[in-house]
Amino acid sequence: MNPNAIREFVASFQKSRILLSGFELDIFTNIDDSGCPSHQIANKCNLNEHACERLLNGLVSLGFLTKQNQIYFNTDESSTFLSRKGSDYLGGLMHSNHLWNTWSNLTEVVRTGKSAHPAEINERGDEWLFSFITAMHDRAMKQAPQQLRKIDLSGINTMLDIGGGSGAYSMAFISLKPDMEATVFDLPNVVPITKQFIDKEGFSDKIKIYTGDYTVDELPGGFDLLFLSAIIHSNSLEVNKDLIRKCFRALNTNGKIIIQDWVMNNDRTQPASGAIFAINMLVGTEAGDCFTELEVTDMLEDAGFKNISRFEFESGLSQVIAQKI
Repeated sequence: MNPNAIREFVASFQKSRILLSGFELDIFTNIDDSGCPSHQIANKCNLNEHACERLLNGLVSLGFLTKQNQIYFNTDESSTFLSRKGSDYLGGLMHSNHLWNTWSNLTEVVRTGKSAHPAEINERGDEWLFSFITAMHDRAMKQAPQQLRKIDLSGINTMLDIGGGSGAYSMAFISLKPDMEATVFDLPNVVPITKQFIDKEGFSDKIKIYTGDYTVDELPGGFDLLFLSAIIHSNSLEVNKDLIRKCFRALNTNGKIIIQDWVMNNDRTQPASGAIFAINMLVGTEAGDCFTELEVTDMLEDAGFKNISRFEFESGLSQVIAQKI
């Protein structure tokens, strides 16, 4: 990489910040179809007029707005994805704005080893939590059909979606096997949000909800499949070992567990997306991490699981599948 490429790489955060600020300030929602001058947008969003105009010009330069005769317009993409009025509004982008705040503390986190956001998920406030679940839902609804299509569901009649958030993966499993009984297990603060998404997607009569905290409570039992997507990276190794033992007890004989997460090589450098995500856990959680294949295998074997296999997607994300014999 040459010096100019390095400089460009270092400055790339500026473009992201412009878009995130425009999104956070709800600029795109407040631009009418007929367009708006900068002073009108500033007034609607309660912003400084001079500063607002500079931000709008930046958004134009990046292709998120257009400008004609001092009037600003959304692009088709901005109207669809960045305005609250859009058909495919990406509300989960607000979570990226929250990540900005924790990632800005990376230098100090590396100096001290202390997270920039040590509070547990259910202590971070309703706005943070809703943005987080929305971001996870948006991603899962797009990825789940592809991620689940190769899973053998023969003999699987009941499944527990641990830390299931919006229930997106439960919905995807039911879409693959309509007669399956699915249950989402999540925290008391999350469950009301879960119900909103399940109702919105039309699954209210097909998905059960179980409230609990897997770090404290025993899991409900009697399931043929336990699914943990993006769960183990939030916990320490010891918490995960205890959770996997609870999973073993919750499964029926011949039942399966599927862990979907970043699974690292022994050097913890690949996949690259997992190495970057491990830093996200470093700045955002007290003890979360991305674990190696050996660590994941060991925790499964220690709990009593057999027939352990791993499948890695092109994205670098993996599924580790094991069975209770």
